[in-house]
Amino acid sequence: MRFLIVRTDIRAMADAEIAAAWAGGHRLRDETTAPEPRRQVVHAEDRDAALLLARALASVGAVRAGRQRVKVLPLHDHRPAGGSAAT
Repeated sequence: MRFLIVRTDIRAMADAEIAAAWAGGHRLRDETTAPEPRRQVVHAEDRDAALLLARALASVGAVRAGRQRVKVLPLHDHRPAGGSAAT
C-alpha cells in the first residue's frame, strides 16, 4: 500500500470558535471541506518508509514548536483486481 506524508500548517482558532464548536457539538476542523495549507508532500511505497519519512519531517522546527503537523495518509489502490495498469 502506498502512503502520502504531508506537512501542514496548523490553523489558529479563536476562543469564540472553540467555544461555539464545543457548545454545538460539531467539529472545530473538518479536513474534508477545508484542509490545512500544505507545506510539503512526500510519497512512500510502504508503511515503514512512510513512518521513517514522517519522523524526519517531524524534526522540522515549526513542527516541534507546534505551528505545523505531519500526517501519514494511506492511499488506496483503485486499480481493478487481477488487471494490469498497462494494457
